Amino acid sequence: MKTREKNKTVNVITMGCSKNLVDSEVMMKQFQSNGLNVIHNKGIDDARIVIINTCGFINDAKEESIDTILQFAKAKEIGKIDHLYVMGCLSERYKPELQSEIPDVDKYFGVNDLQQIIESLGYNYKSDLIGERQLTTPNHYAYLKVSEGCDRKCSFCAIPDIRGRHQSKTIEELNIEAMYLARHGVKELILIAQDLTYYGMDLYKKQKLSELLIRLSEIEGIEWIRLHYAFPANFPKDVLDVMRKNEKICNYLDIPFQHISDVVLNNMRRAIDQQKTYDLIDLFRKEIPNLTLRTTLMVGHPGEGEKEYQELLEFVEKIKFERLGVFKYSEEEGTYGAKTFPDVIPAEIKEQRAAKLMELQNSISYQLNANKVGKKLKVILDGKEGNYYIGRSEADSPEVDNEILISTDKKLKVGNFYTAEITSAEDFDLFAIV
Repeated sequence: MKTREKNKTVNVITMGCSKNLVDSEVMMKQFQSNGLNVIHNKGIDDARIVIINTCGFINDAKEESIDTILQFAKAKEIGKIDHLYVMGCLSERYKPELQSEIPDVDKYFGVNDLQQIIESLGYNYKSDLIGERQLTTPNHYAYLKVSEGCDRKCSFCAIPDIRGRHQSKTIEELNIEAMYLARHGVKELILIAQDLTYYGMDLYKKQKLSELLIRLSEIEGIEWIRLHYAFPANFPKDVLDVMRKNEKICNYLDIPFQHISDVVLNNMRRAIDQQKTYDLIDLFRKEIPNLTLRTTLMVGHPGEGEKEYQELLEFVEKIKFERLGVFKYSEEEGTYGAKTFPDVIPAEIKEQRAAKLMELQNSISYQLNANKVGKKLKVILDGKEGNYYIGRSEADSPEVDNEILISTDKKLKVGNFYTAEITSAEDFDLFAIV
């Protein structure tokens, strides 16, 4: 890239979750509308202006964000870039400390400072770009953030302190954004929030997720709608009815249960107990027999002794989640957990518990995948690697779930739907032919 082009190019680096990614995409559209070239997650030599959108959720994510800031601060020091800005969760939470420790950054911004960021670089914030974004995902799918913040009081989570109280977008706003995405080729919407199932409570005084799903499903061009980050307590049952009746709503639900032991759930302040958790999952399986359940579990939270951990293993063995991820508890300053419970479980015990849990899940995942051999599935193609097209079924969310590797001599089109027959299975991948 020529020097003059680099001077008019902004490199946006996004750390952390898909919610951060949406924030980056909105910001990138603002810069683009001001006549700048905008690139995403590129290297030190690709632009003279760099903005890092940080994550501050858990220790590993914070360390990764800090390492990235240091990498680009060093590049600025030796003249490879001219301007370095930092935004997002980490700088919202630790702005004074970061300013002191890494002064080479031109300016630090929080999570809701989009207008200030645009204007600090000398450009105009355009309030008429309602719902418009520069997608960083493949054109056929996009994340749709339906709300910001969270009203829950989970012991381990700093998100309410970082992002604030729950704030839903209106159904009309989300409809406009989704129509914009559909006009630009998006076929799959992935709904995300800190707490998806609380959607609407602040604006409409009742849960409105089911109504939102119906409205979004009416948009021409949208074929799949996927739900991420539901909360178990007070789950809105009418969502299951919409999911069952509406073919556009994927039979897929990401709902982090975190634990099953009453002792640990109580310490976590999850507002649900073991029996209600099992009852809720029974309802899911009854109402939607082919539902793919994705969950996240946490090991090593204060109160998790060997008995409580065994309950967690039995939970995974009994439920046989189609998709599962595991976190190790890390004490986050300012949270209820950090203030109330000493973090006494050694790191090696947490590591062992996480590894054993994932070993169990590996065998469950293989069994479930093996049961699909010989079946035909509707898949969407995300790309091509080597001799394989990479696809997903409605049971798979991008980046975090299984992939379907399709072998064919035919020329297929990325972003299109195809029918694939599963020929063989591994723990986390399926092989197929069209």
